[in-house]
Amino acid sequence: MRIDKFLKVSRILKRRTVASDACKGGKVSVFGKDVKPSYTLKVGDEVEIRFGSGAVKFRVLELKESVKKEDAQKMYEIIA
Repeated sequence: MRIDKFLKVSRILKRRTVASDACKGGKVSVFGKDVKPSYTLKVGDEVEIRFGSGAVKFRVLELKESVKKEDAQKMYEIIA
């Protein structure tokens, strides 16, 4: 699954365009390497998103094309 789609489906970021722009702007990295919006995410990948005030780091637990709002947090695990 593309990383921009995962960020939207998991509700980490609100819109796919916002996720895509974050990737293009160098704010998203997987295992410390900046990635493009088309990066293929795999279970077990560690993703970091840098915001103006800090960063969020999480591990991908599962990949699904669509989930309910209540189940979105089961797709990832916050590390730091």
